[in-house]
Amino acid sequence: MISLLIVDDEKIIRRGLESVIERQFPNLFNYRFAENGQEALELLSQEPADIMFTDIRMPIMDGIELLEQLQEHSVRPEIVLLSGYNQFVYAQKAIRFAVKDYLVKPVIREELFAVLERMLHDIRTREERADTAAEDASFVAAELITQHLTQKDIGDAVTQNKLKQAGFSLLDDRYTLGFLTRRGGGLEPSSADVAFFRNQIAELLQEHTDWMLTRDGEGGTIMIVRDPVMFYQLSERWRVSVYESQLRIAISKAVQGIEQIRWAYSQAKQTLRYSIVLPELDVLDYTSINERNERHEVPVESIQRILNLMGMGRGDEIKQLLAQILDIRIIRSSEIGYLERISQLLNEELFDTLFRIYGHKILGLLKTHACVGHIGNFDRFEDFYIAVEQLLDNLDRFIQDRREQVPTEQNTMQKVLNYLQTHYADDLNMAVVSNHFSLNYSYFSHAFQEYSGENFSNYVRRLRLEKAKELLVHSNLKVYEISEQVGFENVKHFTRIFKDTEGMTALEFRSQRRLFET
Repeated sequence: MISLLIVDDEKIIRRGLESVIERQFPNLFNYRFAENGQEALELLSQEPADIMFTDIRMPIMDGIELLEQLQEHSVRPEIVLLSGYNQFVYAQKAIRFAVKDYLVKPVIREELFAVLERMLHDIRTREERADTAAEDASFVAAELITQHLTQKDIGDAVTQNKLKQAGFSLLDDRYTLGFLTRRGGGLEPSSADVAFFRNQIAELLQEHTDWMLTRDGEGGTIMIVRDPVMFYQLSERWRVSVYESQLRIAISKAVQGIEQIRWAYSQAKQTLRYSIVLPELDVLDYTSINERNERHEVPVESIQRILNLMGMGRGDEIKQLLAQILDIRIIRSSEIGYLERISQLLNEELFDTLFRIYGHKILGLLKTHACVGHIGNFDRFEDFYIAVEQLLDNLDRFIQDRREQVPTEQNTMQKVLNYLQTHYADDLNMAVVSNHFSLNYSYFSHAFQEYSGENFSNYVRRLRLEKAKELLVHSNLKVYEISEQVGFENVKHFTRIFKDTEGMTALEFRSQRRLFET
């Protein structure tokens, strides 16, 4: 029977799913249940599951943390995420994990059955392939290597002995490991597509020896060769063939022995991350990637600046800032983590913030551009850049349209901002300012955040910090004098806020900026 784990803090949902599934697929699944992520992890440590349905919002440990914890497990179930309509931000964060599918609550029977049918097809395909090739010595060796990569408790010596028993000696001498992928092939490949992909590779290399194909625990295709030149030969043959997709190969350094294979696999996977900024290369070599040591400061302030400009009718400035943030010259010379961090900040500091402000009103836009959530969804950096630019443009026009629908509110809020620019040092709070403009307190809070892009207290604190930074650089005032002049209640509060925001003390900031200007 197929093991199915259902994780949800509501018993009626757990039992409801079991009832619906059992009527459609009688006696096919062995059901287990958990009320939260922690309980699910305990069950999975006792016995793996083939399929897992999990809710996002749960007590003790939610679905997102459960997915993070599962990344450390050598054997992971196929995962289907359950979420309500108002939980898109949480679901967006799960894009980076290997989630098989996504169902919105209340679950529609037909969608549920369609998801299960696809999963059952994949499981049966894997089982049939394993059965038909079980007696093939090369397949046995490939499976041993896969098992060694995915199960950390299997020792190098144990695997080496089993490989010798299978008559496999490729790893005894120096070898290079390559991670093979395709791009331009359309939708996410099924199990049958993956098998066909590996057959294509085998056909192109049929006259060669001293190589083998295997897989990792995530469906990826791995190739091990004695001579790394074979990767370049394979790439050339693939390029001149009639295949529509492009072959991408990320290769490790040359290593020796089974004890080095996990390291080689890690190198190849790390190298593959650079394919988005090196689309012209069919073969990416870890040796050249590893030489990238140049680091750059992530442009956090520029991303915040874009947030503040959204809906202000300053689309050209937004595009200029985006061009600075995603400067291809800097990105191509940096470690890939630099681009990954920018992608993360665009989601967390910009798109997630706009969702918190406008909620379901912009949900459709975010869903349409959900692929922006991770650079791994793109083959080329240019495609990622265009997608981000289009989403920013759509959001900017949406917010601008909303503001144009309420010109009086827009005019008033602009007057509020002008007022704050000249009265930032006063004893300010929302009650004082809303009374000054004869506005309802609750209305003022909502209107200010929608217009400025941040809440009142954050805006005032940021404004005061900007004024303080100007005084630090361009005056000789003491820190406590600057704190008082820009409106902080005391110098202790100012120094703490400054250090938390800027990552350095006020005096360190003054010294650094003056040295820089000199």
